[in-house]
Amino acid sequence: MEEMRDLLTIMQDKMPEFSKGQKRIANFLIEHYDKAVYLTAAKLGEIAGVSESTVVRFAIELGFDGYPGLQDALEEVVKNKLTASQRMRVSYDRISRNDKHILNTVLERDADRIYSTLADIDKSVFDEAVNKLIEAKTVYLVGGRSAAPLSSFFSFYLNLMRPNVINVGHAGATELFEQIFRVDRGDVFVGISFPRYSQRTIKAMEYAYTKGATTIALTDTDKSPLAGYATCCLTARSDMVSFIDSLVAPLSVINALLVAISINKREELDRSLDKLEKLWNEYQVYTSQPTKKYL
Repeated sequence: MEEMRDLLTIMQDKMPEFSKGQKRIANFLIEHYDKAVYLTAAKLGEIAGVSESTVVRFAIELGFDGYPGLQDALEEVVKNKLTASQRMRVSYDRISRNDKHILNTVLERDADRIYSTLADIDKSVFDEAVNKLIEAKTVYLVGGRSAAPLSSFFSFYLNLMRPNVINVGHAGATELFEQIFRVDRGDVFVGISFPRYSQRTIKAMEYAYTKGATTIALTDTDKSPLAGYATCCLTARSDMVSFIDSLVAPLSVINALLVAISINKREELDRSLDKLEKLWNEYQVYTSQPTKKYL
């Protein structure tokens, strides 16, 4: 069979050959491959409106011995196998099949990701992560590649709430380990990564885990490479929009973490913010000019 990384492209190419039932299966897999990987053949058939045997025959039509083989291939796609150009082609096909404005399409799907994240996330794990971030001696944040803005945002606000916050999101391979080599018990390491997963973030997470630090993963699923090294694993939906990663849901989880920490440290934070406000005014960090109105 053709390489697994081309699975979604294969289904798109074969679409004219499929029966009506097979087309419904293919469309669901293309639209919801991340969900389909966890579905039984019977459940997938129920969702697509076909029989379980039709799902099995569909898998065989694609060249697999049966449905488990198709599931394995989908899992590989979900994990890390779509190249940037493949992501572009698949998402373009997905978007072109509806008549909505692109703004509606993207924002509505981002809203769906937030709702799905809220439904799936383990709140007890979230609370544990909040407590660990408050109690840590030092907090290290690593978010490589497209996740780097998330670690920057996280560190900016966390640094206002507590000392000893180190963001190494933009560090190079050697610089990254130079900045985290002191990580130890009593510290918290936060690794942020989504498909396609950053190898540097995974390796840094592994290092922190072996040193006995509390490790918090913010990633898309408990099957993520980061999850195996995580004391706490927070999952957030992150699907592709074109070749661009949608990180709205992960950012919302970070917002929730920051708000929870600020509530727990509100008295200390009030004092810190009063001092900061004086500094900001003294050094004119923010503009004091009124907004101009134009006729």
